[in-house]
Amino acid sequence: MTALPSEEEERLSICRVLYDHPAKKAKKKKWGYGYDKEYDIIIISKDGTLGDVVEIENLIIGLPAEPKKVHKKSPNAKEQYWVASEYPKELNDIKTIFHWNEKPEAFKAKWTPFIDSEFDKRELGHWFYNNGTPTYISGSNYMYLQWTKIDVGHPDYRESNRVLWLFWEACKADERCYGMEYLKNRRSGFSFMSSSETVNIATVTADARFGILSKTGPDAKKMFTDKVVPISTKYPFFFKPIQDGMDKPKTELAYRVPASKLTRKSIELTNNVEKLEGLDTSIDWKNTGDNSYDGEKLKLIIQDEAAKWLAPFNIINNWAVVKTTLRLGKVIVGKCMMGSTSNAMSKGGANYKKIDEDSDVTKRNANGQTKSGLYSLFIPMEWNFEGFIDMYGMPVFRKPIKEVFDCLGNIIDQGVLDFWENEVESLKSDQDALNEFYRQFPRTKSHAFRDESNNSLFNLQKIYEQIDFNDGLEAQRVLQTGSFSWKNGVRDTKVMWTPNRKGSFKVSWIPSESLQNNIKTVNGQKYPGNDHIGAFGCDSYDISGVVGGGGSNGALHGLTKEHLDDAPTNQFFLEYIARPQTAELFFEDVLMALVFYGMPVLAENNKPRLLYHLKNRGYRRFSVNRPDKHNNLLSPAEKELGGIPSSTGVISIHAEAIEAYIESHVGLSDRGTGSMYFSKTLQDWAGYDITNRTKFDATVSSGFAIMATRKYVIKASQTNKIINVNFAKYSNNGLVSSIIK
Repeated sequence: MTALPSEEEERLSICRVLYDHPAKKAKKKKWGYGYDKEYDIIIISKDGTLGDVVEIENLIIGLPAEPKKVHKKSPNAKEQYWVASEYPKELNDIKTIFHWNEKPEAFKAKWTPFIDSEFDKRELGHWFYNNGTPTYISGSNYMYLQWTKIDVGHPDYRESNRVLWLFWEACKADERCYGMEYLKNRRSGFSFMSSSETVNIATVTADARFGILSKTGPDAKKMFTDKVVPISTKYPFFFKPIQDGMDKPKTELAYRVPASKLTRKSIELTNNVEKLEGLDTSIDWKNTGDNSYDGEKLKLIIQDEAAKWLAPFNIINNWAVVKTTLRLGKVIVGKCMMGSTSNAMSKGGANYKKIDEDSDVTKRNANGQTKSGLYSLFIPMEWNFEGFIDMYGMPVFRKPIKEVFDCLGNIIDQGVLDFWENEVESLKSDQDALNEFYRQFPRTKSHAFRDESNNSLFNLQKIYEQIDFNDGLEAQRVLQTGSFSWKNGVRDTKVMWTPNRKGSFKVSWIPSESLQNNIKTVNGQKYPGNDHIGAFGCDSYDISGVVGGGGSNGALHGLTKEHLDDAPTNQFFLEYIARPQTAELFFEDVLMALVFYGMPVLAENNKPRLLYHLKNRGYRRFSVNRPDKHNNLLSPAEKELGGIPSSTGVISIHAEAIEAYIESHVGLSDRGTGSMYFSKTLQDWAGYDITNRTKFDATVSSGFAIMATRKYVIKASQTNKIINVNFAKYSNNGLVSSIIK
C-alpha cells in the first residue's frame, strides 16, 4: 500500500515474530501462564497453547495458538477490521434484568451464552480477522476496545495499542516484574488505557486497593473523576459490582458487592443481594509526593505523567516507596502502569530517564529482575500519531501509492514520516522549539529525552544531529558489543575480543591483526606500539563499593588521531561505562583494552589505584603524562605514575577540548555527518554540568581521551614574572656625579 522500502519497514517494526525460537520446537503438551525459565519466555496464553513467539522491546512473549474459529466480520479480506459489537438493547432494560417477570427460563437460555462468551473474552483474549490476518488481542485489550467508553465513544483499534497490551500482559504474567514503564508520545491514549485496566481488574478482585498518581494532585483527581469513574459507570450489568456511596464519587470508588460470572447454573432469579459477600475493593487517588501511598498494599498503581514531577517531588523517590506496596517479602502481589512523555531534564525528565534506563529487560540482577523492577517500553510516534492510522489500525509511514482510509472513512494522502520530517525542518531555526517537538513526538528515545539548549555547555544542535544519525546505526551494524579476555586465561599475554551481547564494551573499529596487541619492550619496559594512532581516556574509581550500593561508574573511551595507518582518524572507537563488582575487575578491563589496541591512557591521578595497577604489572609507559606540563616540570608522583589531576585549570582545559572536538567532528558539516557513534556519551555531553562532574563519567573519560590525542590543543600554563632591573641612580649636584645609595 505504501512506497516504504522493506528494509526501513523492518527497522520500524515494534513487534517481531521469532519463527525459530526454541520454544516453537518444544513438545510440551501444555504451557503454563507466566515465565518459563527453561525457554526464557513469558507465556501469556491462558489455555495452555503456544502460537507465535514475539519480541517486544527485547521481551520474549508467547501468544496463544490460533483457534479453529476466528471472528470474521466479512469474507472479503479488505472488509475485515475491528468494530465494537453493539450492546443488545434488551440487556439495557433494568426492569428486564432484575425482575425477569415473563419467561425467565427463556431469558436465561437466550442471554447466558452471550454473557459467558464475554467473560471468556475478558479472561482469555479474542481473535478476529484483520485485513485477512488472524489477529490476537489480550483480554485487557478487548475490555478497552469493547467495553470502555472514552471522550469520543469507543476507542480506535491500533496495532501500537495491541502491542502495548501484549507487553502489559507479559508484565502481569511474569512473577519477576513489578509492571511497565512506558515512554510515550503525546495523545497516545495511555491515560484512558490505564484507567480502563484499573476498572477491569478492580471489578473482579476482592479485598484490594487501587491507586492513581499523576504530575500533580489535581491531575490525578481529574483522571479519577473524568476517566475511571465514567468507565466504571458505563460497564454492563454483568461486569459491574454494586457500588457503595455516590454515583460519581470524587475521591474513592468503592465496590462492596462482587460481580458474579453468570452461567446457566449461577443465575438466580432473586433480588436478594445480601447473600453475596462484599468485594471490599476500592480505587482512589492521592496528591503527588515522595511518600504517596507509603504503607499501603496495592494491587495496581497508575503513575501517569511520571516524567513531569517537579521539585521538590521526585519520581525516583516515590517509586522506591510505591515498589514496597506491591510486594510481600519477595513475592510481587501488585503491578504498576507507569507512563509519560518526557519533560526537559531539569523539569523531571532526568529522573524518569534514570528509571527508564534501570528498566531495561536485557540488564537483570541475580534475581532475574531489572534494577527498577519495571520493564521499559517505547513505541515510536509514527505508530501512534492521529490522522495517519488506517482502518486496520496500521500506521501509514510514507505517501500511499493507492487510496488509504482511516477508521472514519477519511482518505490518508500523506505519510506520517513525511509530515514529521516537514515539521522538524520548519523548526530547525528554533532549537528549543525543535527539542520540545521531539520530546512530544519522539521517534527514538534520544528524541524523548532531549534537553533545553540553554542548559548545555556544548553545542546541542551538533550533538543531537549526531544522535539522530546514530539512531540508524543498529541496522547498519556499525557498533559491536563484547568483552576482552586474556588468551587461555593467562595474563599479560595476548588479549582476545569476543562479541557478546551482555559485554560492557562497545566498539566501532577492530584493528587488523597486525595492529592488535602491538606492544614494544625497551629495556624491560612495555610501550604501546600504536600510540601514534590513538589513545584512551579513563575516569576511574578506587573504592569497589559504597554505602547503599551506589557510586559512579568507571568509564573508558578510545579515540584515534591524525595518522597514516589503516585505521579511522579523529574517531571515538570504544566506549565502556560500567561498574564491575570490584575495582580490580575494572582495572583489568581497562588494561586488556589498552593491550589489545596497543594504545596509552590518560587517567585522573587523584584516584591512583588504576595507575598503580598499570605500573605494578609493567605497563607504566601506557600511562600518559599530563599534556599541559613539560616533562621537566612534573612532580615526583606524576613522574612515577603519569596521569592528570582534576584541578580547576585542568577542568577548564578539559571542557575546551570537548568543545573543540564537537565543533570539528560531531554533527552535520560540509564533509557530511560526524563519526562519533556512541550516543550514550553524546547524551552525557548534552547534560554536562561543569560545576558538578560526579555523575558525568562518560564526559570526564572522553574528554581525557581528546586531551591525550590533541596535545596541540593544550597549552602549558604560563605565569607572568616581574623582572626587577636595578638601574643605578646618580646625584648631579656639584661638579662630580655620585651614585645614590
